[in-house]
Amino acid sequence: MQLVEGVLKGNRLALSRLITGVENDTPEGRDALDQLFPYTGKAHLIGVTGAPGTGKSSLVNQLAGLYRHPVDGSPALRVGIVAVDPTSPFTGGAILGDRVRMRDLTGDPGVFIRSMATRGALGGLAYQTSAVAQLLDAAGFEVIFIETVGAGQSEVEIARLAHTTLVVEAPGLGDDIQAIKAGILEIADILVVNKADHPGVENTVRALQSMLNLGFSDGRSSGKHLLSSQKTDCPEADADPELWTPPIHQTAAIHKTGIEDLFCSLQEHKAYLERTQEWERRGKARLRRELDELLQATLLRRWQSRTPEAIYQATLERLERRELSPYRALEYLMKSEWIS
Repeated sequence: MQLVEGVLKGNRLALSRLITGVENDTPEGRDALDQLFPYTGKAHLIGVTGAPGTGKSSLVNQLAGLYRHPVDGSPALRVGIVAVDPTSPFTGGAILGDRVRMRDLTGDPGVFIRSMATRGALGGLAYQTSAVAQLLDAAGFEVIFIETVGAGQSEVEIARLAHTTLVVEAPGLGDDIQAIKAGILEIADILVVNKADHPGVENTVRALQSMLNLGFSDGRSSGKHLLSSQKTDCPEADADPELWTPPIHQTAAIHKTGIEDLFCSLQEHKAYLERTQEWERRGKARLRRELDELLQATLLRRWQSRTPEAIYQATLERLERRELSPYRALEYLMKSEWIS
């Protein structure tokens, strides 16, 4: 396929066309994923999630710039960015405006930004986010940022996709412990309190640190990861090489404050994943989950294609009249005569 060859050669137009095909689940898009899959598995997938207004896009903009122009003299890396925006349940449209906040990256051939609409998917991601990340991986992008929609408390899906998950908070958004709810704190590999130049940052950091101390009650997390926003050298690795305690970083993305420290933590976490074989474990778990989801979707479509619509509607009406419980309705619909 010509587009596949173009992607492997770094052709951005071919990559854009294939991503569109994958988003629309076309046969061409599926064939491309099949052919490109052997070239995947190398990129560092970094998930960025948090409530709306915390500055996720601005943070990604600054971090991507550091990967492109490292201050420590290390080689520049190619960066892919997948920004997921919510789809309106009324109009079906999406703004796809995250790239407006990433104008610093405009014109850089080593950066590829793609906005995606959720199209009704829950969990902060779009249905084809993983597949698009695979295309960017195969295209040779060594670091891929995946920014979720920003729903706040229901975006734990990103932790199943990314190697490293950044949970971004900001002061002044109300309850200082919103991030603790619904598992959002538990998915964090790195915690970021952005907009640290705003009032109330100390309360936000204190609340997050208190919860970390509860989670790591043996004292190994006590304060040593509260990094200064003025530090430029990467901090030393954790004393226990098998333990990763989520650090808390204070940043002000629009002022480029604290970004270098956060960049160091990203590098440290990648080294930790590789050192402890967690990189491989997370990769296997991600592929298993993707296969399970494909199986579920395929089996549902197959069942729908083999079951008469009239049978389904009649069963649904009996369910609505409370003549059947949901489990009895399921048993009835799964009868072999409907799906044989």
